[in-house]
Amino acid sequence: MSFKLAIVGRPNVGKSTLFNRLVGKRLALVDDQPGVTRDLREGEARLGDLRFTVIDTAGLEEATDESLQGRMRALTERAVGMADACLFVIDARAGVLPADEVFADILRRKSAHVILAANKAEGNAAEAGVLEGYGLGLGEPLRLSAEHGEGLGELHAALAPLIEASEAATDAEAAPVTDVDVDEEGETGAAHAPTPARPLQVAVVGRPNAGKSTLINAILGEDRLLTGPEAGITRDAISLGLDWAGTPTRIFDTAGMRKKAKVQDKVEKLSVADGLRAVKFAEVVVVLLDAQIPFEQQDLRIADLAEREGRAVVVAVNKWDLETDRQGKLRELKEEFARLLPQMKGAPLVTVSAKTGRGLDRLRDAVLRAHEVWNRRVSTARLNRWLAGMVEMHPPPAPGGRRIRLRYATQVKTRPPGFVVMCSAPEKLPESYRRYLINGLREDFDMPGTPIRLTFRSQADKNPYKGCKKSTPSRLRKHLGKPPPGA
Repeated sequence: MSFKLAIVGRPNVGKSTLFNRLVGKRLALVDDQPGVTRDLREGEARLGDLRFTVIDTAGLEEATDESLQGRMRALTERAVGMADACLFVIDARAGVLPADEVFADILRRKSAHVILAANKAEGNAAEAGVLEGYGLGLGEPLRLSAEHGEGLGELHAALAPLIEASEAATDAEAAPVTDVDVDEEGETGAAHAPTPARPLQVAVVGRPNAGKSTLINAILGEDRLLTGPEAGITRDAISLGLDWAGTPTRIFDTAGMRKKAKVQDKVEKLSVADGLRAVKFAEVVVVLLDAQIPFEQQDLRIADLAEREGRAVVVAVNKWDLETDRQGKLRELKEEFARLLPQMKGAPLVTVSAKTGRGLDRLRDAVLRAHEVWNRRVSTARLNRWLAGMVEMHPPPAPGGRRIRLRYATQVKTRPPGFVVMCSAPEKLPESYRRYLINGLREDFDMPGTPIRLTFRSQADKNPYKGCKKSTPSRLRKHLGKPPPGA
């Protein structure tokens, strides 16, 4: 089990900048505006020879009620309980504030190991703030500059003994279990560790307040993400690993996506960009709709974006527990889906209630089915028998009196399925014939809903003599000893 370090402190002391520094990439959103981070974000940190899990937390607030700030504080306190050690960060330039003293007292009671770090400690202006850190009673403060990477050697020295002690305790508690090969004579061979399966990548996207974080909490079976009635709570694209009923999965919670014209705030723009990146890295995208207001213009744009990115798409309708006429509503939803998103014909549409947990099994089955179709491969022999039948039923057009010939087809890729059809004059094939073949692929090879990439290519594109005259070139005539024409 990996050693966990939680980075805690007041808003805007540089926790997310330090988190990004330790994981070696820009995972967490960073801005001068305080309170950008709201959820817990985990990452695999590397610090010299040390490997551990680091947790970025929301800024500690003094609120303890059910307000947004109060819920953020409760989530941060939960991270403190999960972690093996806490890195308490103060702003060396601002010095120790009364809130720092309150939180230092909380950490002394709730965490066994607390490391005090004075961030933004570069330059003489931070000297007084570093000295004030001694008054918190947490030992000597480490001088850090997360932005410039200074002081990481001191942090390594403080963490090394804690990680070594944690690993020693873990090794003592758990006896190693290995798989040992035994040959026919009974001799034991080398031990083989099981190969870890690559987790299924799933992104949950949708408009603000559709219930994305609540849905992921229901799937996880615990409140890992901040939720509430306020729209736009989630800002970062948070990834969480889980075993989803036997399937290793990494699920991404994303910020709600509004119309581009309505997004003016800088942090919201960063949040939406972060969510779009999550869509590009995902394998299956769950587009979450609100049952009360489904298939609004922004929902259609989000679903179309996922399809254009080539992701497998599952449409989930949330807040189904509030519906009274469920059968009638379901028929209406399916009709609207087929009419408004014809490019995703056959994609799964499931109803769920993130609040009650109903429909989560159907959602998981739909995700696995969409992923399987997304990875499907068709043999060339089957594909060409199918192509001959499609051409016989509906021959391609004959522009200028010359029939376009479809010679053969082959699948060139999966994830999503991609096909190439070799033909004459591909530029003259109309879009309607391309749609005819794509719909045939969906129906005949059981590939509903998944994006299909179909390309028409001419064999002449590979001909090195394309465009050359039929007469023998002069250099070749000279080589063959033939006289030039008219000689």
